[in-house]
Amino acid sequence: MAGFFLGSGHNSPMYAGNFAIPYDALDVGLRLLAATLIGTCLGLERLKRGKPTGMRTLGLVSFAAALVTLSVMHAKHIMGEPDGLGRLVPGVVQGVLVGIGFLGGGVVLRDAAQHKVHNLTSAAEVWAVAVMGLVTAIAPWAIVGLGVAIFVLLMVGLRVVEEKFNLKEHD
Repeated sequence: MAGFFLGSGHNSPMYAGNFAIPYDALDVGLRLLAATLIGTCLGLERLKRGKPTGMRTLGLVSFAAALVTLSVMHAKHIMGEPDGLGRLVPGVVQGVLVGIGFLGGGVVLRDAAQHKVHNLTSAAEVWAVAVMGLVTAIAPWAIVGLGVAIFVLLMVGLRVVEEKFNLKEHD
């Protein structure tokens, strides 16, 4: 891009025209935006199929998971502590994954009369979208991209296989 310079240091400014944006702020903004878009786009597939979790729900889940993780990773009072991030980030990840289980559990329905459970895929997707938010906050962009590609393959590509061979799950 013409007129665009990426500084090499961790806190180097990024210049776009006459504006200087600290690299961390731009990276954080891109990660939050990416997490939100990933969750929202993945929710579109569920919304189109009339499932209980849609664009706003999954967009919020992914955004919130990324936001809480990035907030901890960039907390100034933690940066100076020995092993501060090494203890706190895993705790945040664990808390998000356990907490999201309650939200996912809320979409699962049990039909005792027919001995069936409904919306398991929706619950699993809520959990997986939270993981995508965490990954978007922490991991290199290549891992984020690979995770999205496999997620889409599972949610969209395998539906085609299920329909072709009449293996449709009772989500």
